[in-house]
Amino acid sequence: MSIQRVLTGITTSGTPHLGNYVGSVRPSVRMSLQPDVHSYYFLADYHALIKVGDPARVQRSTLEIAATWLACGLDPEKVTFYRQSDIPEIPELTWLLTCVTGKGVLNRAHAYKASVDKNTAAGVDPDAGVTAGLFMYPVLMAADILMFNAHQVPVGRDQIQHIEMARDMAASFNHLYGEHFTLPEAAIEDHVATLPGLDGRKMSKSYDNTIPLFVPRDQLRKLIMGIVTDSRAPGEPKDIEGSALFQLYQAFASTEETAALAQAYANGIAWGDAKQMLFERLDQEIAPLRAVYDELIQNPAQIEKTLKAGAEKARTVATPFTARLRHAVGLRRLDAVPATGKASKAGKVAAPSFKQYREADGQFYFKLLDAKGLLLLQSTGFASPKDAAQTIARLQQGGSVVLPELQACLSLHADTQAVSEALDHFAHPAD
Repeated sequence: MSIQRVLTGITTSGTPHLGNYVGSVRPSVRMSLQPDVHSYYFLADYHALIKVGDPARVQRSTLEIAATWLACGLDPEKVTFYRQSDIPEIPELTWLLTCVTGKGVLNRAHAYKASVDKNTAAGVDPDAGVTAGLFMYPVLMAADILMFNAHQVPVGRDQIQHIEMARDMAASFNHLYGEHFTLPEAAIEDHVATLPGLDGRKMSKSYDNTIPLFVPRDQLRKLIMGIVTDSRAPGEPKDIEGSALFQLYQAFASTEETAALAQAYANGIAWGDAKQMLFERLDQEIAPLRAVYDELIQNPAQIEKTLKAGAEKARTVATPFTARLRHAVGLRRLDAVPATGKASKAGKVAAPSFKQYREADGQFYFKLLDAKGLLLLQSTGFASPKDAAQTIARLQQGGSVVLPELQACLSLHADTQAVSEALDHFAHPAD
């Protein structure tokens, strides 16, 4: 069975709102429950520094978003859940990608272009107020994705460009240094990828029009009753097209419920009644999650412990992979034999590799293949992907030396010398 790696994150710059839940949290948690998916979830606190200058806000937002993921059903034992700043390999990869990314690519990034257009319209310097962090934002996002070679990244439609840019950076690096990165794909739920806010515009902290996900029930109702509608009176038919109320309801309701509201619009439902229907449907889904969230938010030490464990798990992948990338670009031991030709691309492609996957029995396995794809060794089943990943990391770091102590969970499919040479490729990449 082929394992799909899925990665998503939320910037820790504010309180989670309905748009975050519908566009990112809910579909990602659902995907994590699939048996053939290995999910990575992270709190994007480095990204928050680009737009937030209040340290207390970043800290509080990190706590709130972590509690949100967990309250919505994220199981840290089944996924890799971590804080971005706990993975030092990510900023290092950001620099490696920076060195293969053209400035012209970054000039076209939506956020940067929007700032330039705004400044130009105001008659000031095009780069006024633009930090290098804002300009380099797409590279950091690419590093988040490519560090774990994600196959899919659930995003809103307005974020597709960042995935395309990550693909471009991966392709550029692969062209220069060999096939190291998987080219990611954007995963979008078309009808719920972007939710409208209280004023009808996209729900965004930037517009101050959000509906916080876990506000108390009474406050949730008050916010919904304040959603902007037109002046059509009760009894007058109403359009579902462009209706913020209808779009919000559709994001939570079943097909049958949505059809019923559409008919009610055609029959001239009063806006107050439509808002009450929306409130009841939202609270039906959110109330059980809110109870878990309120309990979690009172125990930050436990959340911190969960994030630290997730970072340790993530680094079993990030640390050896970064060592491989450093070697690929030439950051090597001085007594290593230098490569010949431009990046010695063929030499890097022809290398042994580990493949991790899950079988129908629910167990997690891995195998080691040589440069030609021939099977060298096969693991027994592990109860969790973390256990399998840690064993891979132990083999990559220790090489053939650790084979005897791990032989109980390994089955060799080639002679010991061939297996040892392949493992030592990881343990001593510069030799």
